[in-house]
Amino acid sequence: MPRDFLKDVADEYDVIVIGSGLAGLTSANILGRAGHRVLLLEQHYKLGGLATWFLRPGGHVFDISLHGFPHGMIKSCRRYWNADIADRIVQLKNIRFDNPMFSLTTTFNREDFTRLLSGRFGIAETVVSEFFDTARGMNFFDDQTTTTRQLFDRFFPGREDVVRLLMEPITYANGSTLEDPAITYGIVFSNFMSKGVFIYQGGTDDLISRMKRELARNNVDVAIRCPVDRIVVEGGRVRAVEVHGQPIRCRAVVSNANLRSTILDMLGPDSLDPDFVAAAEAVRLNNSSTQVYMAMKPGVEIDESTGDLLFTSTAPVFRTDLLLSRDITSRTFSFYYPSTRPDKKRRHAVVSSTNANWSDWANLSESEYQHSKQELIDTTIDALEKYVPDAREKIEWAEAATPRTFNHYTRHQLGASFGTKFEGLGVSRALPQQVEGMYHAGSVGIIMSGWLGAINYGVIVSNEVDQQLSSQAAPR
Repeated sequence: MPRDFLKDVADEYDVIVIGSGLAGLTSANILGRAGHRVLLLEQHYKLGGLATWFLRPGGHVFDISLHGFPHGMIKSCRRYWNADIADRIVQLKNIRFDNPMFSLTTTFNREDFTRLLSGRFGIAETVVSEFFDTARGMNFFDDQTTTTRQLFDRFFPGREDVVRLLMEPITYANGSTLEDPAITYGIVFSNFMSKGVFIYQGGTDDLISRMKRELARNNVDVAIRCPVDRIVVEGGRVRAVEVHGQPIRCRAVVSNANLRSTILDMLGPDSLDPDFVAAAEAVRLNNSSTQVYMAMKPGVEIDESTGDLLFTSTAPVFRTDLLLSRDITSRTFSFYYPSTRPDKKRRHAVVSSTNANWSDWANLSESEYQHSKQELIDTTIDALEKYVPDAREKIEWAEAATPRTFNHYTRHQLGASFGTKFEGLGVSRALPQQVEGMYHAGSVGIIMSGWLGAINYGVIVSNEVDQQLSSQAAPR
């Protein structure tokens, strides 16, 4: 007899949160802490969205996206989760770049970038300081017509090497390109490169386990394997969600699902203004990615001087199309040493990440797809051997994830790893004006993507939901 995943779910809640990415988890936790009756629904069998993990034979644990985030994660986790989680966030101090233009190591903060740009790249310190101040001062309400390329041309004209140093990590982190609005770069850049890059010590499995316990302490009900069929709207207000054909009544919904899926599929155009539907249909999805997960054999160790994050490229210049090409020239290697998971077996692992186009993978036959995945693994190991000699003989387990993988497990349209382009943020923010009690807190507009952006967007939206619920009397 199939398991009833809704067995312990009540008939009615104040808030239903759809999706357990970091924005959904954070929204659910804050609203539960505020005393609201909250149900968190997740279509997958694990919580976390792209912030999750998987296990493989031999005791190998792989994180999907635990590769580094800004210092602000410490403050956000301490305030909106707990000190137990925040205290496990530690800095990665060995960030390396290796490409035809330069090879260097940095601690990835403003002080060190200033030292590198002025000393090694010959840029006047006054120019570097003005650039950092300009990036730091950007906000969502600034001019949206200036592109990131134009921003670089203003401060570093003709310096493609500087563009590469300052741009490549941000593109890796959230899919930002030189053609995107400059404010999307400036806000993310100033968050990432002010105080360095950090990681959660213990791995995503430990993080999500602690978050799940915190949700339980705040009386949040959680149901996995529960995809939402539709969001029920009556009289311009959210009334319920349907899961496995069963309606669950609610006063508000926070969707952490893909923005387009939320609006066009779960809500449907009939309950929305046609102009809003057109704006949602026009939202561009960000690109996807491929990853190769490699676990070393027991007893094999990688010297920590190899780096924590290693941005590598064989391309002569930095170009977005080269980063997305199936003919991969740029990879980011994330090295996982035993200190990453100090309570687990002593294991070394490497994850390679590359940005990718959905169209290059979507229509392959099954045999073509499996061949392409193996080719991705083989060429990645070839590239790794420059930094880990004889890597092929040292690896016990290797497998690849593609845009199709991310689409399958997260249901993100086109396998989008970084949510939507910039215009998605405005559509996401306008949703409550279309349907009372309907909110979205997914990865949108680059500013609200990545781990810190997702958590902080969950904070913003949960506060709005709390205000709405507090201003209304509960239905009788």
